[in-house]
Amino acid sequence: MGSELEQSVNPRVLRHAADYAASFAAATPFRHVAIDDFFADGLLAELVEAFPAFDEELAVNENGVVGGKAVNEKVAGLGPAWRRLDELVKGQDFRDLIARITGVAELQYDPFYFGGGTHENRHGQSLDAHVDFNYHPITRQHRRLNLIVYLTEEWRDEWGGSIQLHRDPYLPPSQDEIVTITPQLNRCIIFETNEYSWHGFPRIDLPADKRHLSRKSFALYYYTETRPADETGPEHSTIYVEEHLPEDWHAGMVLGGEQLQHVRNLVTRRDQHLRRLYGNIKQLNTELNQVREALASAHGSVEQGAASATLQADTTDEALASAQRLLGAREAEVRALRGRVKDLEASTSWRITRPLRRLKQLLTRA
Repeated sequence: MGSELEQSVNPRVLRHAADYAASFAAATPFRHVAIDDFFADGLLAELVEAFPAFDEELAVNENGVVGGKAVNEKVAGLGPAWRRLDELVKGQDFRDLIARITGVAELQYDPFYFGGGTHENRHGQSLDAHVDFNYHPITRQHRRLNLIVYLTEEWRDEWGGSIQLHRDPYLPPSQDEIVTITPQLNRCIIFETNEYSWHGFPRIDLPADKRHLSRKSFALYYYTETRPADETGPEHSTIYVEEHLPEDWHAGMVLGGEQLQHVRNLVTRRDQHLRRLYGNIKQLNTELNQVREALASAHGSVEQGAASATLQADTTDEALASAQRLLGAREAEVRALRGRVKDLEASTSWRITRPLRRLKQLLTRA
């Protein structure tokens, strides 16, 4: 019968792991590899058949708005095929295979599927270029790899939705290096996650007779307990770069209906991101003030209790050091958020859309 790995993964993938490793190591704009016909036919058919229905309750985005993307993190609860997949990807044999391909050892499975699981994106949905959060919010492990297997039975690049890997999405597209990978059925893409692994996909625009289709995938993120110091950055959440306006737009042009809606969408999405970031800054500043008050109180206690026992003084010093470390971490988070807001406000798209915000105000009242 063979092992679960041999039954579930296409034998060709196992035979050519060294070739995929060479492709992964040499890829630009950052390390990645696309592997076709990844799962064995039997498992693939079962996963496609049992893919969960779109659930609006699972489609609320980071800005608290229901969108066209549903994410189901409860993979093991989706039926026998998905339980089998869950057992596969957390097994040592599968993790060893991914480690051979990527060169990242001691990969840790995420039982929470935080941000992962099944993803379904409908007509009209897009994903701005971004780098992912870099620490698991519960385990505090380093996020190292994204593994995505596409489960859409039909797709074309001209429909949008094809994943794009960017060298620098802050640059206009003509100056950026962009690698586009079509989300074909049973294609697996594995890429490293670091401080420059920018990726996203353009807006899905399906033909009228294809609107029953959606972009479906399974996403899994692997972690490690440590990572090289030169790859380690300050802790952050997902960082987005807003889409640029088309480079062929020019002063004096007349906006058609679809172009006007595109501007509306860009400005609305940017406003949502800014609102969320400013809310985060407000919350962090509140926590900073609480820490400062605690520090002041602790310093007062030190002055009043200078003559107390050595053990008590040592304990107070330890508490002060801990509070100061927390204060430093919070201040770093505030600086990072302020920098992100500054990036948003200073980006090319932001400068171009500034004169259009008045237009947005008029349109929302129309």
